[in-house]
Amino acid sequence: MSLETRSSQAEPDRHGDEDLIMYLERDQLVSETARPVPLARLGQRAVVGLWGLRIFVILVSAMVIYTFIARLH
Repeated sequence: MSLETRSSQAEPDRHGDEDLIMYLERDQLVSETARPVPLARLGQRAVVGLWGLRIFVILVSAMVIYTFIARLH
C-alpha cells in the first residue's frame, strides 16, 4: 500500500470523529475529554533522557534565579 493510499484512508476516519464530536452534548464532551490517558511505556534510554532534561531545567532555573538576584544589588 502506498503512502498516499494510507493517508487517504485515514483522513475520512478523522473527519468522521470530528463530526461525531460536534453532536455531543456539553456534559458528554467534558466527560470524554476528561478521561485519563494511560501512561506510555518508555524505554530505558527515554527515561534516562527525560531525567536528564529535568535536571537540566532545574540547573538552568537556579542559574537564572541567581543571576536575577545578583543583578538586583
